[in-house]
Amino acid sequence: MSDLCSPTFEDLATRLGFSCDEAGGLVEFRNPGALENWTLPVLEFTIVLGAVLALVYAILRLRRHGDPTNLVLWFGATAFLFVIEPPIYFPAPFGTEEYLGTMFAHNVFTVEFLWGRLPLYIVAIYPLMATLAFEIVRMLGVFRRYGVFLGAVCVGFVHHAFYEMFDQLGPQLRWWEWTLDNKVNLPFFDSVPLPSVVVFAALWPMSLALCVQFFVGRHVDDGRHFSGLGLVWRTIVVGLAASVGVFVLPLPATVFGMGSDTVRGVLYAAELVAVTVVAIPLLYKQWSRLRAGTSDVPAYSNDFVRIYSIVYIAVLGVLWLSALPDFFGAVDGVTSNGDPIGSLWYTIACFAVAIACVAATFTVPRGTAEAGTVRADGQPSATPTA
Repeated sequence: MSDLCSPTFEDLATRLGFSCDEAGGLVEFRNPGALENWTLPVLEFTIVLGAVLALVYAILRLRRHGDPTNLVLWFGATAFLFVIEPPIYFPAPFGTEEYLGTMFAHNVFTVEFLWGRLPLYIVAIYPLMATLAFEIVRMLGVFRRYGVFLGAVCVGFVHHAFYEMFDQLGPQLRWWEWTLDNKVNLPFFDSVPLPSVVVFAALWPMSLALCVQFFVGRHVDDGRHFSGLGLVWRTIVVGLAASVGVFVLPLPATVFGMGSDTVRGVLYAAELVAVTVVAIPLLYKQWSRLRAGTSDVPAYSNDFVRIYSIVYIAVLGVLWLSALPDFFGAVDGVTSNGDPIGSLWYTIACFAVAIACVAATFTVPRGTAEAGTVRADGQPSATPTA
């Protein structure tokens, strides 16, 4: 589809090792053994498998416990993807060329959509990452204890840790490449645009979690049951509203930082600091209450998330270890292969946070907390249908 190959995208594609003109149509399949390097199919398999298992879990939870929260979260995240991503991939047809330009290019993986723009694993990573972060916070009882907004802030914080382990490594292993002179990407934090570190790692999952919990999760916690039609419109609203949230939450940086990359970077960083300062004490306090048995929040368990969080962390750990020789051999932030490196110290901090959050879920009381049986105050709930 050469008419959609802008010069910038063509340049990025060439550097990643494929041709924009030769990228397939709506769907394309490639030999996993013929990709840029062995890390691409490993990453792809891990993310896609996790997303499929998360969907299976969500369906089973709805059928066994009448709790549609996970299913709305999964499809809401996917709906968000298809609202946000196409204008980024094709700025000219969507009329966003002047503002967005070409921000980045994904490398080609085993399964591709949209003429080499959208790998299957990117479709999968949205619901998988959202599920891991949301369910960790839910297992710690933060939503029930502190409410929708503060629970969503904690989801953004946990998601950020899981996402940046991946985000800081991608450019070095050629999973994607950023456009270095695109104003929307500035300023950079090593090899990653600071807007990505803040908006896509923390603020979008925060927005999604807020919408899911507001429209569905809090009602399920009170024992409410939904009809199929009720779930469909709520899922659509969640995807659309979460997309709006991504534009609203970063407004301090995008509005007040318009004239200066430095000011914009400081404001983005301030938003991330605010999320961190709020989330850490809440997560720790609620974990301490659960450990001490002083919390009135009913126990809720998700063994899939407990186990697959470990799988994800282990796989990303192996991928990082494989990248360290080139990382330490880099000169001026660029490896001998010409690939930019991310921040190792920041990645280590994110690994530590992710491991601590997962470990916390193994050290609190377990239970099923079936929807429609108990409220946050421990009393029986009604089960109206909507």
